[in-house]
Amino acid sequence: MTTQTTDTPVAASGDAPGQTRLPLAGRPEVAHWFWTFVRHNRGRITAMLTLFCLALVAGLVGPRLLGHLVESVQRGTSAFRVDVIALAFVGILAAQAVLTRFAQVQTTLLGEKVLAEIRESFVRRVTRLPLGTVESVGTGDLLSRATSDVDRLNDGIRLALPRILMAAVTLVLTVAAMLLTSPLLSLSLLIGLPLAVFSTRWYRPRANRGYEHLLRDEAEVLASTHETVRGAATVESLGLGRRRLAHHGDAVAQIVRHRQRITWLQTIWYPALDLSTMLPLAVTLLAGGAAYRADLVGLAEITAMVLYVQSLNGPLVELLSWTDELQIGNAALRRILGVERLPVERSDQGAVPDGRDIRLRGVRFEYEAGREVLHGIDLDIAPGERIAVVGTSGAGKSTLGKLLAGVHHPTEGVLEIGGAPVERMSVDTLRREVALVTQENHVFAGTLRSNMTLPERAPRTAGDDTGWSDADLWSALRTVGLEEWVRSLPEGLDTPIATDGTDVPAATAQQLALARLLLADPHTLVLDEATALMDPSASRQVERSMAALLVGRSVISIVHRLDSVQGADRIAVMDGGRIVEIGSHADLLRLDGAYARLWSSWSVAVRR
Repeated sequence: MTTQTTDTPVAASGDAPGQTRLPLAGRPEVAHWFWTFVRHNRGRITAMLTLFCLALVAGLVGPRLLGHLVESVQRGTSAFRVDVIALAFVGILAAQAVLTRFAQVQTTLLGEKVLAEIRESFVRRVTRLPLGTVESVGTGDLLSRATSDVDRLNDGIRLALPRILMAAVTLVLTVAAMLLTSPLLSLSLLIGLPLAVFSTRWYRPRANRGYEHLLRDEAEVLASTHETVRGAATVESLGLGRRRLAHHGDAVAQIVRHRQRITWLQTIWYPALDLSTMLPLAVTLLAGGAAYRADLVGLAEITAMVLYVQSLNGPLVELLSWTDELQIGNAALRRILGVERLPVERSDQGAVPDGRDIRLRGVRFEYEAGREVLHGIDLDIAPGERIAVVGTSGAGKSTLGKLLAGVHHPTEGVLEIGGAPVERMSVDTLRREVALVTQENHVFAGTLRSNMTLPERAPRTAGDDTGWSDADLWSALRTVGLEEWVRSLPEGLDTPIATDGTDVPAATAQQLALARLLLADPHTLVLDEATALMDPSASRQVERSMAALLVGRSVISIVHRLDSVQGADRIAVMDGGRIVEIGSHADLLRLDGAYARLWSSWSVAVRR
């Protein structure tokens, strides 16, 4: 079936709302996700941590061996002992490399598994959102959460998380080794600890806010790009190129400002971290020399302690800097999980229509509180009736069409199909009753067969197979005039399309969408200028296909051009969110009101 669009022309018409932002998940939701993640993957996490710990223990043995080597050389040991210690040191390095490699493999497997689950969960949730919600937030925010935010989370899980764990364990084990080697010289760590703690406490909250704003503005840039490309025809026709460039430039400038702010914070934080390890190193050398002269420590202990203190800088900076990267992942996770806060479409049975008549009584609708778009719409549509909805731009035509198709629900009033309120129907029931056909459609990457079999086929008899047969597919293709085109494809129904395979022209894509509608078999169609953006030849081709689809169905046509309204059973004229006239073409011309003026203006424009 066709997909609902929220492009620039619609937004410009006044019928669509301003875009709103998707919510962010709170700390409890992130914590719940994290502990669920740990619980479901505790075996792999345990294996990863065990391997990392073994690798770190192997790495900590190295400084002690070097210390013994220095002390042995000072005491005049044999060449054999030096060779043995050197070989042991090489063996330790090899063991550390092997263990680290296995730990990284476990980390990569864990990251891929988690990311696959997050992507699948995100897509499942988004596909269950009401179309009105998707339209109100716009595709830019959704796209950024599904792409760049998932990539940021990917970096956090696959890169930041294992490095943070490894750095944290390294720090703990290194400090423990220092305490075991020389408790006296270990006191030097107290010199740098306050500097590391206070600088981090100063930096962290400021950086977190910066990263949240950065991700938000990156989503704005993506949304700006997407809207400009989608509405390229409108941008060009209305001369909005400079305005769109300025809007895009402002969004990019915001990102630059946040980047500069974060970089400025880091120019203070990173030197403070370096000082927090350099000061203890200097104190260790000075105190070690004094302790050695007082015969309180040996040369092996001083050598090991200096190496231990020097090695603290790497894991400390890595721990805190990768924690910084993890904060970006946390901000991304909050954005991804924020979609969970949105209500989804009903999936239970809900109300079931008893008939095909459509009834609207006192229907009002507002996109935002206090800004009503439709004002008290009353309308009855009989089964099989064809109604054209006309009016000036911004009159509320498209909004009425979306209400009839269940994209939005009335703020007030009654909208019923077969006596059942639309807002109480499940989404599956509603889609079987009414389908919205817009100017845009989507061809999914895959085979032609997979594109056609998107609608579910309900069983017709007990024990009936619910899958679509080739006969069903060919019948739909024949009806919309695509049979010849499909038979010319290399693999027929199994030909890949919308990938590197067969290109699908716009008119053919629309006909394919109509074939899907035939299979879905709704009894009512809401047509929102499905051929308005096509060239005349392609438009006529699709209109012939659509004529076959309309047979026996109720049709509500949202009309912007009046060349096809004369064939409608009734014409509803909208102005300012109200139906001001309704009747046949001839009756409305005799009335000499709003419709007569529209018809006269359109006729003059056509003759020109």
